[in-house]
Amino acid sequence: MRIAVTGATGYIGGRLVPRLLEEGHEVVCIARNPAKLDRRPWRSLVEVRRGDVLDAEAISEALEGCDVAYYLVHSMGSADDFADSDRVAAGNFAAAAEANGVQRIIYLGGLGVGADDLSKHLASRHETGAVLRSSSTPVTEIRAAVIIGSGSVSFEMLRYLTEVLPVMVTPKWVDTRCQPIAIRDVLTYLVAALDDGDEGDAVYEVGGPDVVSYREMMQVYAEVAGLPRRLLIPVPVLTPRLSSLWIGLVTPLPTGVARPLVDSLRNEVVVRDDAARTRFAITPIPFREAVALALDRSDALEVETRWTDASTSPALPFEWDPEWAGGTLFVDRQQASSQAAAEALYWAFARIGGHVGYYRHNWAWRLRGLLDSAVGGVGLRRGRRHPEQVRLHDTIDFWRVASVEPGRSLQLSAEMKLPGTAWLEWRIEDGEGVREISQTAYFRPRGLFGRLYWYAMLPFHHLIFRSMLASIVEAGERRSRLVDAT
Repeated sequence: MRIAVTGATGYIGGRLVPRLLEEGHEVVCIARNPAKLDRRPWRSLVEVRRGDVLDAEAISEALEGCDVAYYLVHSMGSADDFADSDRVAAGNFAAAAEANGVQRIIYLGGLGVGADDLSKHLASRHETGAVLRSSSTPVTEIRAAVIIGSGSVSFEMLRYLTEVLPVMVTPKWVDTRCQPIAIRDVLTYLVAALDDGDEGDAVYEVGGPDVVSYREMMQVYAEVAGLPRRLLIPVPVLTPRLSSLWIGLVTPLPTGVARPLVDSLRNEVVVRDDAARTRFAITPIPFREAVALALDRSDALEVETRWTDASTSPALPFEWDPEWAGGTLFVDRQQASSQAAAEALYWAFARIGGHVGYYRHNWAWRLRGLLDSAVGGVGLRRGRRHPEQVRLHDTIDFWRVASVEPGRSLQLSAEMKLPGTAWLEWRIEDGEGVREISQTAYFRPRGLFGRLYWYAMLPFHHLIFRSMLASIVEAGERRSRLVDAT
């Protein structure tokens, strides 16, 4: 089938597209900003059309010739009154699907029942489904609660709260029951919904096999992540507004996203209708396994999509944020310009470590090596295989070569004892008449101590990294002049 996917730039859509392609479908990605899809590995395999669900004419043109359309957009965080925006967008999409003869709309909504006095967020999710069903186009609505996957907004909020705060004063919602589901199972349901055929409207409630409280979710995360058991103290005075401000301080979620989510945590979101189990032969994985898989993906730097990918996100990654960034990522970036040849600049940073050392403040690096050895680390004892050449997976003191592009870039992964994971990277880019060289230190902290470690080291970073890059550039320029002279 020719399948349209709205929200292809977002977390769910970005993972759904390759799975549809694997099934042999022709995929049309509809995006407000098509350029955001240019770096996706599957870009050349899909058709991309410009379209905005808030523009009735544009979305109608974008759906032309499509058999099925996935509706995976949400205005939360991008509009002051996201419910109004979602209502208009769903109405435009339903009318466009009907006008183009689309055979079915598949929509991902949220669990919860109206009798539970739904939060504004969940009520809007249900209303969106109702508006989509207002046209003659059949709608399959998949309703899920907390989605657990590397980079998902729910997983990131759970991750930050549990890792950063060993003791938490929490609102009463910490004991509300929910039924989390793994991202891989959500995607399986979304693909399986294509087989609804000529049936009419259908609503399926989906969830994992475990019904747990948010307190239990945080404790399970702590166990899987190897953290001590967390102490949670619920108090009645923490309102959704205060809780969202607190979450905004502890996690990367902006208040515009955190507040609607926190307000929804008062609603019990569990599966009450087993129609999905009857209709689909899918066995969801347990919550603990979903958390372990999400952590493994994050640690292996294999985060396929992230919650900040969405075009409407008010907290997009910084321009230097690598695509694999999941969880907290602290960055120290130094930049310089030089007219030296790229090969000479690459030579200068590729020979770092070993007998050459780190150009400046070698005493500090030696001290760091001694401290690492004292706590059972490898220290600086390993040196390097070759004084100037590097290969993938080579060891350089307490680093290992994670990636290398001769003449262009080098990335080292730290193997010293750290309360987190660290990388050091150099990259050369051609500019107008000059070359721009960047030196970036990345650090993903583990728990509260990891964050304290980063901030404690900041003064040393300022002293060491800036002068180290300046010395690398000087060495590269000397070598470039020497090569020119000979």
